[in-house]
Amino acid sequence: MKPRFVFVLGALAAALLGACATPVSGPSASAELLARSGSTVSGSVRFSEVSGRMRIEAQVGGLTPGEHGFHVHEAGDCSAADASSAKGHFNPAGKAHGHYGSTERHGGDMVNLVANADGTANYSVEVSGLSLTGPTGVVGRSVVIHADPDDYKSQPAGNSGKRIACGVIAAR
Repeated sequence: MKPRFVFVLGALAAALLGACATPVSGPSASAELLARSGSTVSGSVRFSEVSGRMRIEAQVGGLTPGEHGFHVHEAGDCSAADASSAKGHFNPAGKAHGHYGSTERHGGDMVNLVANADGTANYSVEVSGLSLTGPTGVVGRSVVIHADPDDYKSQPAGNSGKRIACGVIAAR
């Protein structure tokens, strides 16, 4: 191959790879997770607005393998040993608990977090119905991980078990 062609091909590949990553610029929020209910869970969660949706990214360790309910809760208070101080799911529209992809759900209903065999989870989803601030804002609320998966139908909170991690969401 001619050197000029290789250079152009390399530059094109770098540009395409850079376009695939959607950098987050602008305001964001984050939460450091605290272990609750006797668990050893730890990690962090980041919230950012991207194209009118909320991107939630988390890196979590100390989980049991499998699915775990993952929600934004009403109060920004993780002081209780069982995270009950975080209150119920954030529900600005007063709807029933439901599937994260439905319009009939709590604002804080999100996709289950899935831990691999070594108990770690890397999570990245985008959901509608949340913002950083305002009536649907997450800043000043909490994010909670539950011991069991959310079934997306049981009322009022998806039957996802005890709260094993909690973090207060703060602007960055």
